[in-house]
Amino acid sequence: METKSALLVRLLKGFAMFWWDFLVGDTPELFVAVVLTIGVVALLSLDGHFNAAAAISLPTLAVSALALSLWRASRAARK
Repeated sequence: METKSALLVRLLKGFAMFWWDFLVGDTPELFVAVVLTIGVVALLSLDGHFNAAAAISLPTLAVSALALSLWRASRAARK
């Protein structure tokens, strides 16, 4: 019979592993790119004068991250 603390640790570990697989999955570089993109856009949006820069940087950073991921995947497939 499992103790309550061992059961709690097992449940917390399972919960954390689910979120890790859900958010990071097979491509951790995309997770990092999303976090950085959100951070850049949030920092630019803090001051009202940079809202246009935030609106331009969001799709630019998203497309750049996807292009980098595609380039890395195609490069790894060639090896």
